[in-house]
Amino acid sequence: MRKLLLLTVLSGVLLGAAWPTYGLALLAFIGFAPLLLMERHIRLDDGKRKGLRVFGYSYLGFLIWNCITTWWIWYSTPFGMFFALLVNTLLMSLVFLLYHFVAGRLPQKIHLVFLPAIWMAFEKFHLNWDFSWPWLNLGNVFSEHISWIQWYEYTGSFGGALWIWLVNIGVYKTLVSYRENKRSSLLAIGIAKQALKIAIPVILSLFLWNHYKEAEQKAEVVIIQPNTDPYTDKYDQPNAEVARSIVEMAAPVTTATTDYIIAPETMLAKNSDINQFDFSREKYILQSFLSRYDSLHLITGADFYQLFPEGDRPSPTANRTQRGNWFEVYNAAVHLNKFGETQNYFKSKLVVGVEHFPFKETLEPILGNVMIDLGGTVLSRATQEDRGVFSSMNGQMVAAPIICYESVYGEYVTDYVKNGANFLSIITNDAWWDRTQGHQQHLSYARLRAVETRRSVARSANTGISALINEKGELLKTLDYGTKGILKGEISINNKKTFYTRYGDFIARIATLLSGFILLFAIARKKG
Repeated sequence: MRKLLLLTVLSGVLLGAAWPTYGLALLAFIGFAPLLLMERHIRLDDGKRKGLRVFGYSYLGFLIWNCITTWWIWYSTPFGMFFALLVNTLLMSLVFLLYHFVAGRLPQKIHLVFLPAIWMAFEKFHLNWDFSWPWLNLGNVFSEHISWIQWYEYTGSFGGALWIWLVNIGVYKTLVSYRENKRSSLLAIGIAKQALKIAIPVILSLFLWNHYKEAEQKAEVVIIQPNTDPYTDKYDQPNAEVARSIVEMAAPVTTATTDYIIAPETMLAKNSDINQFDFSREKYILQSFLSRYDSLHLITGADFYQLFPEGDRPSPTANRTQRGNWFEVYNAAVHLNKFGETQNYFKSKLVVGVEHFPFKETLEPILGNVMIDLGGTVLSRATQEDRGVFSSMNGQMVAAPIICYESVYGEYVTDYVKNGANFLSIITNDAWWDRTQGHQQHLSYARLRAVETRRSVARSANTGISALINEKGELLKTLDYGTKGILKGEISINNKKTFYTRYGDFIARIATLLSGFILLFAIARKKG
């Protein structure tokens, strides 16, 4: 028992210690091997309740991993932290339990194919269901080592997940072979093979890194980081006053060559009627400033609402007023030019429990409103089906208006590019996590999106880290957490589409199909 416990704890610590931005990513290549040894030991011993024991040990290991990497959720909501840690750990453990079930019925050459396949199927599922939480998807672990994963433009982050599993399984087989044969030559050969599995993709990536050329067209951007406390000041300021502050911060550095001013998520935080924005004081102030320049545009975040007449609920996300009619709330990105033309995009990957009540129609009658109060609202937000993009006046620059949490989703971001986006604009508010790894990891994951789509990133954070990122995922400029200021620089405008942009998470789809076939085969086959 002690040996199995040590193996389990070791896996959890190794996986946690691999994670960005403080970790050593190489540890991910051996992080699952102790868990595999634990499972094999239980599967082959004479003990009872093998499935329960595998589940219990794996739950402990995955809980350690989750705690080390995402404990910082506590700063936004203690309940949310415990829920995320316990439920995410439960899902991982159930996946590993499925592997144990298949391993007891099928040969090693099949069940060791099933494990990475079912894990990637789980990660793909975790990207799309109502309790989505893909923060610990394995391919994210290399976000601070982008020179290793330039081939993400072909595979996306699931290529990294497959890479990790291939090496871990190789390490596991090497250790099992050595324990059975006690031959140091087998151990040396096995280690050399795994080192090659790591080295070859890195060498390929470095080749791509050194030969990649960015697009020649450039855009000059000014990024605003207001550093407003979202728990106090942010939601008390009138929108007109906020609009004046945008102008005051941008004016000293804006010139005739500036193409975009980008301000963070919910910058205009006082909820206003979306149908009245065109007649608002804040729009007048912003448009008056934009009209001084020929090619200047603004992207900013805003909180909007829309009232509906009395009647049936217009959508599952609609909220009821005290009078009994309905209204929608939008976490929006707004694009404005000097002519006063506006384009809106509504955030559509919402933070569970903060902006989104999972399975609302089913759970709300049972639980009531248990939404977490962040930023002055506990209301469900409306979304949109398509990934809208913002076009410049001359049509040459097209921004992807990515709002906060959406930047964690690889294939989701490619939908903006498919709709014509030639650079990524990320607006966010990362103050909820204080000075922890949360906001640093959030920035780091944006670098993966740059590589996958080969799009430069202009990232505006309220309280977070604003940044300019090039097409290779390099951080060109950053503005530190807790700092009020601006970033000014150039980003490239790229219209070419990568293989990953065209085909998305094809590795995960193949893995899902393969794991399904193997699982059905295992169910149909009697235990040997």
